[in-house]
Amino acid sequence: MTTEKILKKAIYGGNKERIEKQKQQGKHTARERLEILLDENTFFELDQLVTSPFLKNKNYTDGVITGFGKINDNKVAIYAQDFTINGGSVGKHHAKKICKIMDMAAKIGCPIIGIIDSGGARINEGIHGLCGYGDIFLRNTRYSGIIPQISIIAGPCAGGAVYSPALTDFIFTTEKISNLFITGPNVILQVLHQTISKEELGGSIVHSQLSGVAHVNSLTEEETFEKVKRLLSYLPCNYLDDAQNDRREFEEPLNSNLSNLIPQDMNSTYDVKEVINFVFDLDSFFEIQESFAQNIVIGFARLEGKNVGIIANQPLIKAGTLDIDASCKAARFINFCDNFSIPIISLVDIPGFLPGIDQEHNGIIRHGAKLLYAYSRATIPKITVILRKAYGGAYIVMGSKQLGADFNFALPFAQIAVLGAKGAVSILHRKNLEKIDDNQEREQLRKKFEQEYKEEFLNPFEAAEYGYIDAILEPNQIRKELQRSLNIIQDKVEKLPSRKHGNIPL
Repeated sequence: MTTEKILKKAIYGGNKERIEKQKQQGKHTARERLEILLDENTFFELDQLVTSPFLKNKNYTDGVITGFGKINDNKVAIYAQDFTINGGSVGKHHAKKICKIMDMAAKIGCPIIGIIDSGGARINEGIHGLCGYGDIFLRNTRYSGIIPQISIIAGPCAGGAVYSPALTDFIFTTEKISNLFITGPNVILQVLHQTISKEELGGSIVHSQLSGVAHVNSLTEEETFEKVKRLLSYLPCNYLDDAQNDRREFEEPLNSNLSNLIPQDMNSTYDVKEVINFVFDLDSFFEIQESFAQNIVIGFARLEGKNVGIIANQPLIKAGTLDIDASCKAARFINFCDNFSIPIISLVDIPGFLPGIDQEHNGIIRHGAKLLYAYSRATIPKITVILRKAYGGAYIVMGSKQLGADFNFALPFAQIAVLGAKGAVSILHRKNLEKIDDNQEREQLRKKFEQEYKEEFLNPFEAAEYGYIDAILEPNQIRKELQRSLNIIQDKVEKLPSRKHGNIPL
């Protein structure tokens, strides 16, 4: 076979029938995906002629394409599994190719992107496929926090294979194409006698709304790739990259008048995403895990062209309380931002942790502690604005001065206390209220006590007097003061005590 024919065969992939089947499922081929995702004519392929020594038929690339390219004119390492060759299954040399490109990415200091489309470990290579996964998992873990790791689920990802994307920083899924599960529908039917489809078990909707495994979900592969490109625009190339000195062109928000957006009535709701869009650069907010644990909002944005991470309580959902899922969602995001020196801005409006038997029995103490731990451990610039209420332990957890926040601000009508007025009065004045038989008289006295409590305790000025709050801001001052604060603190240097690592409450 001539060199030309060998190279042509390597580029073609699987046979015509398999490629056509891929198209019928709304999926692109591995090489088409690389063409769409990467900047034009930037892909540099490695190990194109690798084959498996365990198989009779020589399939060049061994079912995975690896190499380097550029996205947004920045270097990335990438691998794309080719389902048209042995179902994209992982054998010894397939795994070695992935490990090699991961090792090179870590040495060079660029993000690694994996396009996952695989039937799992290659059965006819026995233990070699399993060991290959172990080698990949080790690198996912060792390079965590060194280079950004992104997984694009572009087909099936089952069994032990799911743990590689689970170890990466961000997982992108596409509706009716992505599937992730440990045990598939057939195994569940045989063992538990339960019938369920692949989509119902581990489809993109399940993982973006219920499990929280997926970070960004899209309707088409093209949309997925565009969102990957956008995410990368907020990320440094590696943990040593001083991305904060890179300042992008920006536009001011169309309307920065927040005075009428945040209601002073603590029982009224509003959409904190509108506040984010009013405060940060125009159209710069990129939300992560939009459909999961919606009572907290996380994502990236820009402030005067500088990248920041945002954590905000969402009063529209569960009154903005913290629950198990919200705590884990925010904690992991803080860890990522801390790894790559992205400042965190917290917008606080929280009545407390979500009460309930299920929350207590499922470990809200343990999971809530993850958020506390993440804020405390993070050495990045941390700025907190209390928009409205911050009660009880939730005040401490949400980026308080006590957990190492650099600047803490509050609006004039913000309430910071152990309890809200109603709950506090019920405890402090219970005996006095019980002595009054007349309902109307008792209610009037209750309101009097509540008003006194609000005036004495439920205002940010007492916290400011003791230095827990650095300044009281009017709503329309938030953007300006955040800009000034970020400019001051962006070169902050803080080192934790020397140790191997802490023991986060998992």
